Amino acid sequence: MYFKNEFWALIPARSKSKGLKHKNIKKIAGKHLIGHSLITAGKCKQIKKVIFSSDSKKYIQIAKKYKCDEFHLRSKKNSTDNASEYSVFREYINQKLKKKLPLPLYFVHFRPTAPIRNMKTINKAIKYFKKNKKKITCLRTASVVNDPPYRTSRIINGKLCALTKKDFDLDKWFRPRHFFPKTYKCNCIIDIYKTKNVLKGYLFGNKVIPLITDDFKIDIDDKIDFKIAENYLKLKT
Repeated sequence: MYFKNEFWALIPARSKSKGLKHKNIKKIAGKHLIGHSLITAGKCKQIKKVIFSSDSKKYIQIAKKYKCDEFHLRSKKNSTDNASEYSVFREYINQKLKKKLPLPLYFVHFRPTAPIRNMKTINKAIKYFKKNKKKITCLRTASVVNDPPYRTSRIINGKLCALTKKDFDLDKWFRPRHFFPKTYKCNCIIDIYKTKNVLKGYLFGNKVIPLITDDFKIDIDDKIDFKIAENYLKLKT
């Protein structure tokens, strides 16, 4: 087993999206959605290889139009709705090990549904990871959640109930934001994993460090998300 002290980008794109059919290859601001992540990853000087992973030969053919070093066609097992992100990374790594080919020490996960990224943020994330790599398991970019999840509700027996515990007294929960602790959401800009941890059975682990960003972020799931991202990208060009 040979590891290179490098960062490789892996961009996974499944063809069977539910919310917006074939969203990963839809044209957005003149490029296929997957193209935005492929181009950005390819421009990052700290990333030594860009890998595109898909269950679709058609998607791989489209990815070849953009800067990409390697293509991974997934097995049927990793082409279903239930296939996890971990299983995709693990399958790619296992194929490399079987062929006795080198692997990087680190993987940078670019989700194609988040096409809007700032190169400064990517470089900052990798630099921050390098600085802390001995004491962490993973790095994830994250953003402050504007509306605290504490103010959201569940429905139990037809009545609204607090999210965090079984409490129907919503007066104590629906309060101004400053009453609650700050909460954060991973924003899909990038995640950075250790290959050795993937071999141990996980991506994130229990020592995940966040890089808090205020970048414009969107994770495309439906037509409205797609339109918002498209309008933003058009304004940038």
